[in-house]
Amino acid sequence: MPWAAPRHCAAGHPPFTGARCPICAAAAKAAAEARRPSANERGYTGKWAKARAEFLRLHPRCACGATATVVDHVVPHKGDQKLFWQRSNWQPMCKPCHDRKTVREDGGFGNPVKGRGDDRICPRGKETGGVISCATSPEMTTSKWEFWG
Repeated sequence: MPWAAPRHCAAGHPPFTGARCPICAAAAKAAAEARRPSANERGYTGKWAKARAEFLRLHPRCACGATATVVDHVVPHKGDQKLFWQRSNWQPMCKPCHDRKTVREDGGFGNPVKGRGDDRICPRGKETGGVISCATSPEMTTSKWEFWG
């Protein structure tokens, strides 16, 4: 049973509960996906899959100590192929740490960053200069939860 009365959509769709009309939300998502280049067009090819697998084999841990499943570009490449393939710009990360880093840099859900706000050290790993560092030194894999006050 819904907690709130149904709302009306400005586009004339059937009443709905929730934050957005599900029909309008689906249409907006489909339009955004249609504008986005394919993974292959963004550089994520078979060559990338092999390089990624090799990098994760050599660097299996995120800074937080979890198993790394994502190869992150420390400095976003934004289509620059030279920066994309520069291994010194890669770091191994677990998905939760990578998602947090991406939200901090991109604003999350495609929204622009509005301000740094609360500068906390990532609770699963150390963060330096706005980038989660995955150095292999012991001090970077501490299990303490630290926050800037």
